[in-house]
Amino acid sequence: MTYDNPANSAAASVAALPLVPGEWELDPLHSAVNFTVRHLGIAKVRGRFAEFKAELFVGGTADEVRVSAEIALASIDTGNSDRDEHTRSPELLDVEKRPTMSFRSTRVSGQGEDWSMEGDLTIGDVTRPVTLAVEFGGAVDSPVDQRKHAGFEATGEIRRSDYGLDFGAGFLGDVVKVHLDMQFVEPVGPQGQGG
Repeated sequence: MTYDNPANSAAASVAALPLVPGEWELDPLHSAVNFTVRHLGIAKVRGRFAEFKAELFVGGTADEVRVSAEIALASIDTGNSDRDEHTRSPELLDVEKRPTMSFRSTRVSGQGEDWSMEGDLTIGDVTRPVTLAVEFGGAVDSPVDQRKHAGFEATGEIRRSDYGLDFGAGFLGDVVKVHLDMQFVEPVGPQGQGG
């Protein structure tokens, strides 16, 4: 969510997340990195990246929250193995040259369920700023591991051409919509449930 009033934005940026401070661990079995891109301007190709890692550090305020992530571009899966193999090739993504896509947050702001996360996205040797709208789904104790799990949904858009990935012009849209579902597990320690 974007805050038009600077005073509201400043107040929101120092709001505390309702999570204990510390390093929260990614639950990869309940997390996903998905995307969509237009094909011929009339339909969408949907896909995901199967291999990724992410870190969430929660501080006392939102200004102290840090998020980082790394995605293996070779793990792309659009449901068509021939298309995926072509996408990995030097003609398109060139995963030998660009093995990963990485994100580092620079600012988190918001309150309640609606948050905004600004950061730097790097693909290959190109880094550009991006902003993600983040919905905080809440935190509950899991009956499986008896630890608190927190859920987040993040959405945003990037332009392929900003990263030198302008292949397929006329066939593939420039805008790629990203949809992230992330679940993190409370740290073990004095402030977490494991302490």
